[in-house]
Amino acid sequence: MAWKGGWGRKDPAPTIPEDYEIDKDARYPGTVTQYHKWQGYGFIKPDQDGLVPSDKVWIHWSNIQTDDRFPFLVQDQKVEFGLMKWTSGPSNARTSSLRAKTVTDVGGSMIAVQEKADAEKKEFVGAQSMRYGGILKFYSPMKGFGYVTINDGHELPDDVPKELRVEEPEVNCSSRRPTVYIENTPVEFGIVKNKRGQYMVYNMTMPGGSPLTKANLEHRSSSGEQTFRGTISFFHGWQNWGLIVPESLESLPPNVQQSLRDQQQKSIEKSKSKQTPETEAKPPPEQALYFTKLDILKGTSLKKDTKVSFKAYTDDKGAGAFDIASVEEAP
Repeated sequence: MAWKGGWGRKDPAPTIPEDYEIDKDARYPGTVTQYHKWQGYGFIKPDQDGLVPSDKVWIHWSNIQTDDRFPFLVQDQKVEFGLMKWTSGPSNARTSSLRAKTVTDVGGSMIAVQEKADAEKKEFVGAQSMRYGGILKFYSPMKGFGYVTINDGHELPDDVPKELRVEEPEVNCSSRRPTVYIENTPVEFGIVKNKRGQYMVYNMTMPGGSPLTKANLEHRSSSGEQTFRGTISFFHGWQNWGLIVPESLESLPPNVQQSLRDQQQKSIEKSKSKQTPETEAKPPPEQALYFTKLDILKGTSLKKDTKVSFKAYTDDKGAGAFDIASVEEAP
């Protein structure tokens, strides 16, 4: 049976008036009263009675500060958090509620519950730290599973099959949900036996332990800490990607400039193969840097023509931008 992880919201957060005021910088201690790991949400009871309506705050997995491969909390866990207002619903019936933000361990350290939970609940082939090599035949984020072929040369029980299933919680994407289709990729992993006696992949990473993030898979190479300026020329909010036209191409590192030129040339050649009298008169495509939602700094809202600052990188597909933040234009 396929894993049915929802990462959705079922139990609603208590609503608040639109003029409800919060201290955006304050931090509060509290206790996790419930957390639905596979749905990705839960509730925290603040230690301070009356701090929030109903004495509970809704928490989404994306606000958990953790290095665990699969972000979650456990019941009765002591945590520290901030507060933020959240508006949702159709335009004619918008409602406001509170969410916990930047949830950490007490004192501000990262949440770390994965290894202990795994040790208590999973049956490992070898030790929990044992790692095996193989080839990920495919992983589909739409289906939530894939299959790995184990490399030859490992000493394993005779009943361990050559091919193992891997499900979403075991794809290590650095505390994020896997979002890209992956195939024919070398990987490293542990092996566990589930309650039905089936052998499964555990904590799958790239060889050496690096997370299977899009940046790692595409061999992203950062151009350093220097920031640049540009303008959003396109942003598809639903598909979560966009393009930035740099303010000055000459200010970018030489390798990024070359990558942009190569991208532009490929686009021109592609257009020529489909050229019509109408397209012949069009100017060449802009030299623009690609980005996704994950490249945008938290708290930044983007749309077409927004002025931004960013850092640059190159990867197997070309040049892109990350650490993107909106900037105010000079008066």
